[in-house]
Formats: sequence, structure tokens, C-alpha cells
Amino acid sequence: MDFLSELWLPLVLSAVFVFVASSVIHMLLPVHKGDYGKLPAEEAVLASLRSHGVRPGNYMFPCPGSMKESCTPEMQAKYAAGPVGTLLVLPNGPPAIGRALFQWFLLSLLISAVAAYLARATLGPNADYLAVFQVTGTTAWMAYSFGQLQDSIWKGVKWSTSLKFVVDGLVYALVTGGTFGWLWVQSAT
Repeated sequence: MDFLSELWLPLVLSAVFVFVASSVIHMLLPVHKGDYGKLPAEEAVLASLRSHGVRPGNYMFPCPGSMKESCTPEMQAKYAAGPVGTLLVLPNGPPAIGRALFQWFLLSLLISAVAAYLARATLGPNADYLAVFQVTGTTAWMAYSFGQLQDSIWKGVKWSTSLKFVVDGLVYALVTGGTFGWLWVQSAT
């Protein structure tokens, strides 16, 4: 755990800088404006969900009870008739933005800590900027980005949406790698 005491400054600063970069990307730039669409007849759909007591959770529709049932002619007809999808229902009330931002910052700290650990385990205290940038930036990019691709593979999220998040992750990785590279010599000696 020596890496935490040695690299606390780039670790914390990179998380802060990523938090700022993500705020700019998501609040000031229109990049993610079209990621979600509004349901047709939204009020009727919401009223139906309310009347059926749909609780917070993840849902799939149509949803077979087993792999065997998914192959039946009845289930195949449901799939063909559509719609087919997944639904994420959140708790009632306004979105908990403050809580989400706090959790996002904690995740950024965790990603920076893993990047710090990997860099400290593979690089010496006198490593040059580019080596530090490569190790911490690559680690951060993998952590921030690659999981996004699963959403397109398994959940049907538009590839364009997932790829935008991968590019966001690349920005966060560049910020992380740059911060560690900049502060490495002072922190790791």
C-alpha cells in the first residue's frame, strides 16, 4: 500500500480532473443529447406501468421463464411481434444527481488508485513521463471505457451511444495519464 502514500497527489488530482472533464462533456457539450429517446405515448405507457405496480428493477420483454421456453413457438411469435427490449426502472422521485456524482467521483478515485498501483508495480520511481502516461492512461481507458461495449453487445444499447462513452473514457484516460506523468517524479521518489 506504499503506492497510496507515494502517489496520493496524482491519484486525487486525476480523479478531480476527470470529474471536471466529465462535467464539461455531459453538461456543456451536446455530445450525449440524443442518447435516449422519449417513448411514444409516454403518459399512457407510464400510466400502464403504474397500474401494474412495476417496481424499481431490471426487466426484459418478452421474458421467457427458461432457455427451453425461449425456443418455443409461442415465445418465438412474441419475439417476432415485438417490441423486444429491456427496461430499467429507477425509484420514484427526481434523479439523485448528488448521490450519482459522489459515486462517480469515488469510482474515479478507485480507477486512479488501480492505475497508480499498476504503474508503481511496473515502473521505477524515475520512470519517464511517456512510460507513466502509457501505463496509467491505458489502465484508466480500460476501466472507464471497455465495459460500455457490453451494453451494446448484451443490452441492445445503440453502438453510437456506447462508442461515445468509449471516447469519453479516452478523454478521462488522457487526463489521468497526463496527471500521473506530470506528477510522477515528485510523488514516486
